[in-house]
Amino acid sequence: MSVEEQVIENAKKGKFLTHKCTKCGFLHLSTAYYCLECGSKDFEEVLLDGTGTIATYTIITVAPAGFEKYTPYAFVVMLLDNVKLRVSGFMANIATPADLPVGTRAKITGFDERGIIIEKQ
Repeated sequence: MSVEEQVIENAKKGKFLTHKCTKCGFLHLSTAYYCLECGSKDFEEVLLDGTGTIATYTIITVAPAGFEKYTPYAFVVMLLDNVKLRVSGFMANIATPADLPVGTRAKITGFDERGIIIEKQ
């Protein structure tokens, strides 16, 4: 199974697949080819709970072709708990900034044609 397929399958289970450098322990997104801290190319897979806080987002009210049925929604960046990794995804039914204050607790709940699905906790 490819790394992309593993990321998708784990997102469907509410988890986030990362790579941990076996030399220095630095965590990376699963697409890293070498460690940003020490340059090593040796990694082990680590599954994280897909929970965290919203760091930033953009509200989409005029969607690209094929995504009109989802508006309004937010493209969000979530800071994962207990690590320095951020994951981006889609959150439904966000129409105004009042609907999603920065710092809102959130979790990964799935994956579909939009990508990783994130919902408020």
